[in-house]
Amino acid sequence: MRVSCHNVLQSMRVSCHNVEGKKNGDFHKKTGNEKLQQINNKNMMSEEAAHLLVVYDDPSDQRSLSFDDTSSTEESPDETRLSLETANDMVPYIGQRFATHDLAYEFYSEYAKRCGFSIRRHRTEGKDGVGKGLTRRYFVCHRAGNTPVKPTNENKPQRNRKSSRCGCQAFIRITKSTELGISEWRVTGFANHHNHELLEPNQVRFLPAYRTISDSDKSRILMFAKTGISVQQMMRLMELEKGVEPGYLPFTEKDVRNLLQSFRKLDSEDESVDLLRMCKAIKERDPNFKFEYTLDVNNRLENVAWSYASSVQSYEIFGDAVVFDTTHRLSAFDMPLGVWVGMNNYGMPCFFGCMLLREENSRSLSWALKVFMSFMNGKPPQTILTDQNSCLKEAIAMEMPTTKHALCIWMIVSKFPSWFNAVLGERYNEWKLEFYRLYNLESTDDFEMGWRDMVNSFGLHTNRHIANMFALRSLWALPYLRSHFFAGMTTGHSKSINAFIQRFLSAQTRLSHFVEQVAVAVDFKDQAAEQQTMQQNLQNICLKTGAPMESHAASILTPYAFSKLQDQLVLAAHYASFQLEDGCFLVRHHTKIEGGRKIYWVPSQGIITCSCHHFEFSGILCRYALRVLSTGNCFEIPERYLPVRWRRISSLSMKAVTNSPNDHAEKVKLLQSMVSCLVTESAKSTERLDIATEQVSVLLARVREQPVLLSSQVIREFSSLHKDL
Repeated sequence: MRVSCHNVLQSMRVSCHNVEGKKNGDFHKKTGNEKLQQINNKNMMSEEAAHLLVVYDDPSDQRSLSFDDTSSTEESPDETRLSLETANDMVPYIGQRFATHDLAYEFYSEYAKRCGFSIRRHRTEGKDGVGKGLTRRYFVCHRAGNTPVKPTNENKPQRNRKSSRCGCQAFIRITKSTELGISEWRVTGFANHHNHELLEPNQVRFLPAYRTISDSDKSRILMFAKTGISVQQMMRLMELEKGVEPGYLPFTEKDVRNLLQSFRKLDSEDESVDLLRMCKAIKERDPNFKFEYTLDVNNRLENVAWSYASSVQSYEIFGDAVVFDTTHRLSAFDMPLGVWVGMNNYGMPCFFGCMLLREENSRSLSWALKVFMSFMNGKPPQTILTDQNSCLKEAIAMEMPTTKHALCIWMIVSKFPSWFNAVLGERYNEWKLEFYRLYNLESTDDFEMGWRDMVNSFGLHTNRHIANMFALRSLWALPYLRSHFFAGMTTGHSKSINAFIQRFLSAQTRLSHFVEQVAVAVDFKDQAAEQQTMQQNLQNICLKTGAPMESHAASILTPYAFSKLQDQLVLAAHYASFQLEDGCFLVRHHTKIEGGRKIYWVPSQGIITCSCHHFEFSGILCRYALRVLSTGNCFEIPERYLPVRWRRISSLSMKAVTNSPNDHAEKVKLLQSMVSCLVTESAKSTERLDIATEQVSVLLARVREQPVLLSSQVIREFSSLHKDL
């Protein structure tokens, strides 16, 4: 006998089930709302209460709670035909209908999320395309079942993977039925008893089932990855875009990292082909883009290097001192990365070139040095700073014999904590102060004597790092390097250079995209440099001494270089100058009665040198030389002590043209480089292109007004230039 429950459901929203009276007694039922309230209150239920919450359409289907049972028993449509239109649709109920099993899954998943758990697909009965097809599906709590015990294998290490399964019995069963030729899925079984605590709303979102990245978000993440920003920055940007609180995106940082990692798990050979294809495509768009590569015996990519037209032009002026950083690796592809960086006249890093090597050995590093010099028209740098690397040291000695090789002090200092912290204990900071004092000494004799005293004082006689550092002292200690030009990069610019490199290392997606990431970082740095240059030039320079030399230098040097010179000018006022003999002076602080620096000055030739070698090292005159010039009634700094590389852009361009060492040939090369850079920079926007076209037209008209006097050599050079163009 069936019982009509419509009126009762409308008033009490009681979920009931019609059963045959002769087979079943009446079950005491709980409403869906009552069950949901019990779940949210996190009350652990007794076995009796659990029994009451299990709803069946047939007693024989109680076996469905055992998920290992694979027998198939189909319910009669008559047994599940219920009219529950007025029941709470937020809670599953027997007889609930869905057009597809996917819609049923989505409904149960949303219900589970509100209650504090997630679900997964479990058992199916039937199979698509066979007989009646798929006839029944089970969706269960994510903690249903138990973790199967895997057979141990002594030869194969087992992953210690933790499982959250605890045999939870909560489930929903849907069965397919067809009426009048229309198929639908009905809920024929539902149990909502959990043997574990349910999660709070602010916790349930961390379950893997609810951590999803939409297609649009994936596109945004990949776009962000190309720009080189970090995963933390990506998350913050997307939180701001979506207007959600920090940490409330539907995915976590780990999910983003996994997504990026999935794009890297590609065949290395395909990656190499894509990388070369990318380089060739850039070459077609920009003929001044340079790249070289080598293949191994199996025709696989071995090494690749590239540089840009703007980098070659920058190197012409600022390539006197370079940093070759080989300390980074593309972790996603396990490839050593080499980056060539210098410093421009405004004290900002400038990019010269980049290379990826399969192995960091003498042969590959020698190839890298050769290719770099070929990019830069065969011009080696005066000095090069690198990390401590024996293979690189040999390669530089072989490929760049005239270049002074030195080690980056900031790379050495970064290793101090791991080298000496445990050894020295509480005296570590005291030792660091003594190390920096020795590092900044001027005399090599004073350095070596002080080093021996330091070793004795701190008991470091047997320390291998101390012994190794002393053996390489001529490559890193300032007393041995002061007579060589390093543009100040030995100490104060490690952070800016490292930040520049990290910009395109922070997010790596595809190997072929890495070239784009570098280009984006370089372009961003160029634009930032242009903006900072403009800001520096617009700032009013404050003169501190009122000396004619100060105002003269301010009109020629960039604000960055002038600030360095101005510091020395201010300090020069605190020193006294004594003439020892013709052209020789002794300069010391006015409070001292001993010591000082020796200065040699030849006014007729405009030559002045100091024993401190400050100008040779930084390109900026020292306080001692400035004091002698001031005492000798010199109102302008000699031309040769205002280096081209520290001058403003306008005077820099003119000076580069007029002071070319090999008159015509060098001027033609410089013009080629400038025109190449003009084309590259102008092509970046329509506005730039319009300005460049207008100005070049005016300049070309002025050039054509000048007389033409061609020698045979000039004609040959012109023919060669025309052929190159």
